[in-house]
Amino acid sequence: MTRARRLTVLGAAAALAGSMVAIPAAAGSAAPPRPDAARGRATAAPEKSPVAVGYGGAVSSVDPDASAAGISVLRKGGNAVDAAVATAAALGVTEPYSAGIGGGGYFVYYQARSHSIRTLDGRETAPRTAGKDLFLENGTPLPFDQAVTSGLGVGTPGTPATWDTALRTWGSRSLGQMLGPARKLAADGFTVDATFRQQTADNEARFRDFPATAGLFLPGGKLPAVGSTMKNPDLARTYGELAHKGIGALYDGAVGRDIVRTVQKPPVRPGSTRRVRPGKLTAGDLRAYRTLSQAPTHTRYRGLDVYGMAPSSSGGTTVAEALNILEKSDLSRLSEQQYLHRYLEASRIAFADRGRWVGDPAQENVPTKGLTSQRFADSRACLIRDDKALTSPLPPGDPRHPKPCGSAGKAAPTTYEGPNTTHLTVADKWGNVVAYTLTIEQTGGSGIVVPGRGFLLNNELTDFSFAPADPAVHDPNLPGPGKRPRSSMSPTIVLRHGRPVVALGSPGGATIITTVLQTLVNHFDRGMPLADAIAAPRASQRNAAQTDLEPALWNSPLRTQLEALGHAFKPNPEIGAATGVQRLPDGRWLAAAEKVRRGGGSAMVVHPK
Repeated sequence: MTRARRLTVLGAAAALAGSMVAIPAAAGSAAPPRPDAARGRATAAPEKSPVAVGYGGAVSSVDPDASAAGISVLRKGGNAVDAAVATAAALGVTEPYSAGIGGGGYFVYYQARSHSIRTLDGRETAPRTAGKDLFLENGTPLPFDQAVTSGLGVGTPGTPATWDTALRTWGSRSLGQMLGPARKLAADGFTVDATFRQQTADNEARFRDFPATAGLFLPGGKLPAVGSTMKNPDLARTYGELAHKGIGALYDGAVGRDIVRTVQKPPVRPGSTRRVRPGKLTAGDLRAYRTLSQAPTHTRYRGLDVYGMAPSSSGGTTVAEALNILEKSDLSRLSEQQYLHRYLEASRIAFADRGRWVGDPAQENVPTKGLTSQRFADSRACLIRDDKALTSPLPPGDPRHPKPCGSAGKAAPTTYEGPNTTHLTVADKWGNVVAYTLTIEQTGGSGIVVPGRGFLLNNELTDFSFAPADPAVHDPNLPGPGKRPRSSMSPTIVLRHGRPVVALGSPGGATIITTVLQTLVNHFDRGMPLADAIAAPRASQRNAAQTDLEPALWNSPLRTQLEALGHAFKPNPEIGAATGVQRLPDGRWLAAAEKVRRGGGSAMVVHPK
């Protein structure tokens, strides 16, 4: 969710009056100061730009207020981890339908001092009482929308623990300090634009069934007007409680008790006809939650080291496998049609293997090393023909015992994932880099705001398979006690000789994987500048009968050329919304975001040059 809307104080990320207009400034920098009659001092508004180049560090996110919060931290001497947490906290205010402390995510960090990559798995977990039948009634899977808007779909939030762990391990500032800009932004408010209003309208019916949600997002019982100021004093107080008491306020305190009460007894409006099933999340589940520090996925591609997020995310393994499949193709010399064909086929194959093998490694035997090996990719690449497209669903291979063009059982279709989420990318003057993807799942999550707390609860458990797509095929993503649902989030950092080259990620459910993959290939193989690689039209094949195509490809002769090979397509108005940073040869940072998708993103640097 991205909005070209907000006018805020750059240093404090505080919203200004909606009627004021930003003064144009250099790309990625702050606009010149202007009078603030209410405060009697000069303020500045963040300029929204998809590209920024300069020194001192960079932030790229979907939102100018959030990017400004991160830049202010870097300006005051904070490092990339500090700025990433400040940016994410601000997104919890301005992008509440995409992220917040009611959700989870994955944090990938490059430490310049040791030239190493570290990761944190902050994915939500199922209640310890959850079984494979979590979303079954009388042996039948619940309707997806009913599972989403329920307590059943709510997992133990991992975002606050991720922020705290990252700051304590690698940061230079406290959680309380990094929540400061977001607290002020929540108290002062941000300016509503057409996208925020439309996304509220899309959720209006279910929001009205929860008094706390309606009270926050439907002020006066109406959709928020474009240009109005949206304040969230409850969230400001909640951030204040976390700042003063630490994350124990959520995992073993009053905030957590409010979460559990809301999940177990969803506060539905009297007279509502919506059936909202209660969940089984307990205070014990919250107390037991831990982020996981683990090794990243790694593969070599064109002499580069590509690092991603290991399971429970499927992003790192699937991007790595697809890149390995493409490794022996000289994509730079192929025609656009040939390149797209091979890219789509590599995606199709990697998704077939993802569906069979990737789940929570704490409860599933996930062959991560095999999935990311060149040997396995070579055994799968031989399936690709230049004159004919493969047919989906494609059977998986066996990364434990690779056989040329071999399969390991029956094919199963890819299960659905919601298209929302948000991603931010940060670099600092010391060369540290963070790629961080976080989410509450659907646009608007469960639809349930915790009363008095100002944030939406996630519906992440609906990322589990409700039932096996084929009873004869093992599904590693069925629910289980304390289990983390499989994710497609793909925060990625690319190194050359131990130093950062590019870091990026995207929202978009399962299309996150293809968005990151296509952007990497566009940049490294097709020679596109990072901003152009992000902006290029996208196609997404996920072992499905049809490939999603954005309008520029749907309306292109390339579609007919690919259809002649047997590809089938369906239109998709928008796939993903990537952000990234790049280290330029002269030492400057380039921050890049979407130019158009979701209203365009916000790239900033500390010292534009």
